[in-house]
Amino acid sequence: MRRLILAAALALVGGVFLLQGIGLLRGSVMTSDPTWAVIGAAMLAVALLLAWSAVRPRNWT
Repeated sequence: MRRLILAAALALVGGVFLLQGIGLLRGSVMTSDPTWAVIGAAMLAVALLLAWSAVRPRNWT
C-alpha cells in the first residue's frame, strides 16, 4: 500500500513538472523549460514502475 501511495504522489508531481515543462501549466520559472518536461516524464515512468511492482503477483515458490 505504501508503494502505491508513493507512486501516486510521484506521478502527481511528475505530471505537474511535465505540464509546466511543455508550457501547459503556467505560473512558474519552470514554464516552457524542456528540462522540466524531461524530469517530469522520468518521474512518471518511475511512478509507473513503482505502482507495477506494488500490484504484481508475487510467486515465492
